[in-house]
Amino acid sequence: MSPIWPGGPLVAETPRLGPRWPFALATFAGSFLLFLVQPLVARLALPRLGGAPAVWNSAMLVYQALLLAGYAYAHRASRWSARRRAGIHLLLLGVAASWLPLGLIAAAPPADGEAVLWVPWLVAASIGPLFLLLAAQAPLIQGWLADAAPGTDPYPLYAASNLGSFGGLIAYPLLLEPLTTLGTQSRLWSIGYGVVVLLVAGCATLLPRTAPVATAEEPALSPAPSRARVARWVLFAFVPSGLMLATTTFISIDIVPVPLLWVAPLGLYLLSYTVAFAANREPAELLSRTAPITVVLLGGVLVAGYQARPYLNLFAALLLLFMAATALHTQLYRDRPAPDRLTGFYLATAAGGALGGVFVALVAPVAFAWLYEYPLLILAAGLMLPQSFLTGWLKRLWNDHYAIALAGVAAVLAILLWLRLGGVVSEEGRGPIFLAAGLLGLATVGARLPFAAVLASSVLLFGGWRAIGAGLEGTHLRSYFGVYNYVVRADERELDHGTTMHGVQLTGTPDRERTPTTYYAPGSGVGQAMRLVPALYGPAARVGVVGLGTGTLACYAGPGQRWRFYEIDPTIVRVARGSGRFSFLSRCKPDATIRLGDARLSLGAEPAHVLDVLALDAFSSDAVPVHLLTREAFATYARVLAPRGLLIVHISNRFLDLEPVVADAAAARGWRAAAFDYQPSILDGRASASSWIALSRNPAVIAAVTRGGRGWRPVAPRPGFAGWSDDYATILPLLRKP
Repeated sequence: MSPIWPGGPLVAETPRLGPRWPFALATFAGSFLLFLVQPLVARLALPRLGGAPAVWNSAMLVYQALLLAGYAYAHRASRWSARRRAGIHLLLLGVAASWLPLGLIAAAPPADGEAVLWVPWLVAASIGPLFLLLAAQAPLIQGWLADAAPGTDPYPLYAASNLGSFGGLIAYPLLLEPLTTLGTQSRLWSIGYGVVVLLVAGCATLLPRTAPVATAEEPALSPAPSRARVARWVLFAFVPSGLMLATTTFISIDIVPVPLLWVAPLGLYLLSYTVAFAANREPAELLSRTAPITVVLLGGVLVAGYQARPYLNLFAALLLLFMAATALHTQLYRDRPAPDRLTGFYLATAAGGALGGVFVALVAPVAFAWLYEYPLLILAAGLMLPQSFLTGWLKRLWNDHYAIALAGVAAVLAILLWLRLGGVVSEEGRGPIFLAAGLLGLATVGARLPFAAVLASSVLLFGGWRAIGAGLEGTHLRSYFGVYNYVVRADERELDHGTTMHGVQLTGTPDRERTPTTYYAPGSGVGQAMRLVPALYGPAARVGVVGLGTGTLACYAGPGQRWRFYEIDPTIVRVARGSGRFSFLSRCKPDATIRLGDARLSLGAEPAHVLDVLALDAFSSDAVPVHLLTREAFATYARVLAPRGLLIVHISNRFLDLEPVVADAAAARGWRAAAFDYQPSILDGRASASSWIALSRNPAVIAAVTRGGRGWRPVAPRPGFAGWSDDYATILPLLRKP
């Protein structure tokens, strides 16, 4: 029997003309290289372009545009004969080789250049042809296989493509980045490109020399897909792509900001494609049948963002993503067209994936005050999942007594919503509510609309309603850097970024409001250093701070001192100045200058020796801006600091030991360095544990700082540790033991 392509004609079964593995290997290798491009280019670009949202949003749009252009090229090439297709593609691969070795072109942005215009031009001019052709490879090679072996299903090659993408995703942070410099990475990538060209050329030799003659039983082209079917392809690619990015944001901010955690959602997303398009259909079908159970049991409770068991929540979020993405991608596979329409199918799915990325990365931070895109995409996935009843009696119940069953579900949901939202059941007593909602969800699997109603109610019951209320009250603040939570208590105000506290201000009296708290308390390393500034540099000291936060450090400013803050997030500037939420700046240093933008670029534009003191406190929810801690970055700090200047660096981090990075940079420049690990007592009030390192080229300055308080210790480089530079940096040796 001939296999039936959904929505298409019967495809005649003919003998295979060659093995599938050369095509699979070429597809795997091309996708492997493609997923090395983005992190490599990001590392190359960060010192030059900085980390502002406009930069990386623009770069993301370029990647999406190049991906779509590659798929469009593959779709256009599908109209050519097999040999012509191969010849032109090999010719273009050869032309694109002139862009090697991989790297950014030697061009500096104009002084008045807008990032939204400059960055796309720079990225496209640097890697555009290489990225486009590699992006086109997956659909292109599948079409070649269909030409070389008519009757063979080429779609499993897409599993090889995504497996290659997964390999590249894992290889960069775990192998290439820790073991090689950027220069070596670029050379290795160029060698890999040559290997891909050879593999593609080998596949080209397997193509037929003449086009096959169409017969009445096997027409030259299957019927074109309807617009509704193409829209369905776009939608079934949009939701998993958006859910993957939303899950990444959610777990990084609301659950646990573990370094390299972004790899897990993206890796599972790629593996879901591998499972969904694999030749062995059993795993995909099994996961598709069980996906609704996972979504209805976990969807609501995840939105609550409970922190009691963060790693259990992390596992649940990743499981939900993988199950939902696999089921939706399996639906795509089931709806795939005949091989002669293959490239159009992939063009539609690429458009859906790009739209998912644009929605979560660009639209949601502007449109939503909280991570509303996460529950919305969970609900969308629940509506689209394949549904089948769990038992025969449930099937009979819904088929024979739909109205009665629906009324029962509505009644139970109404009771649960009243108990929970009406305050009858407290937060601590939510266990029975969750159990009832879960059982009700299992009973509705197979009945799509009741299932969606239970899922939506669960989202409201377990956190959604609270999040909506917080957004309406203005306690959630959103930017491209994440979601900030503003908390007001009887005697203090607090700003949190996910699980990281950004600042606390005491309230009640002017003196309390001017009191530095948390990591900046008087007993902390930075507190001790700031109190010595008048003695070290006089009444007109010049102080710079990288990272504004709530503006706490401003309350160490003395009369006549000149202060400037370097802040990348405009939302933080609004919080600290003029929003009415925090008054550190207005009460302590209202005339402080604020430089908005990437701190390293802003400092690079400053005159030499413009500062006496520079405090570096630029970490966000335990994320580390690597380009601010390289040797080249410390060279910038040395240039803007006076010869007797003091640099003080905040290195508190739950997951990384950053002391060796700072110690190496200090040793490389011949600076003296001392560290202070602050552990506040109960008498220190609203203070937090923190670690700071003080550095200066002048030994007398460090001696004065360390004499100011007990507990300072000298800092020395770690034996065998390779310091960070713009050419080499990895966090793996710095990970703390759990």
